[in-house]
Amino acid sequence: MTSPVIDNENDPRSVDDAALTAPTAALFRALGEPARLTMLRHLFTGEHSVRELTEHLGLAQSTVSVHLACLRDCGLVTVRQRGRSSIYAIADPGRLATLVGAAEDLLHGGAGPDGCAHLAGVRP
Repeated sequence: MTSPVIDNENDPRSVDDAALTAPTAALFRALGEPARLTMLRHLFTGEHSVRELTEHLGLAQSTVSVHLACLRDCGLVTVRQRGRSSIYAIADPGRLATLVGAAEDLLHGGAGPDGCAHLAGVRP
């Protein structure tokens, strides 16, 4: 038995679908920012303070803190206090490495996002 196509965005089933997909969409939005991906790649080398990440990325401390808050809220990084410093680490390195590796595999197997006018900001 196949599921019916829902054309009415006011249909309660559409709301349920949106609620189910919202967390995944939020995760992909978090991973969709190049600076956050760079932070995650650097965190794969070990724990780092905000100051260390700021120096590595060449970004303002406030910008790094905002990106780290997003990654923390999405459950991708953890934070602990060491004196007055906040120390960040990858929350689940194995699973995150699998996810990033799968994304890279997809890119190598197809045309990649460069061919997508929607992602390039060009409207067809």
